[in-house]
Amino acid sequence: MSVITTHVLDVALGRPAAGVAVTLEVSDGGTGFRALGRGVTDADGRLRSLLPAGTPLRAGTYRLTFATGPYHRALGVAAFHPEVSVAFEVRDPAQAHHVPLLLSPHGYTTYRGS
Repeated sequence: MSVITTHVLDVALGRPAAGVAVTLEVSDGGTGFRALGRGVTDADGRLRSLLPAGTPLRAGTYRLTFATGPYHRALGVAAFHPEVSVAFEVRDPAQAHHVPLLLSPHGYTTYRGS
């Protein structure tokens, strides 16, 4: 399992959000971000393979970008956010970092999970 994982829940429908494309990036220290991994949430809304198992993590700023527009369009739902980007700090690379996204057509929330 990757040391950075996510879980997307569609709170409007009350079920996991399957098929959401997610990109993991790391800050390059000032000019932008570079991609580290990509994936799509499974039937349970989870993505456990953003980084290959055993990939070392470094302290720094990371970003998860969720392609929420295509997800909502596939459901036939007009939504406000075409994508959601969540930036977060990794201070202790030895810890796992789980970043869930609670999603609805007109809003979202996130938190540090376990």
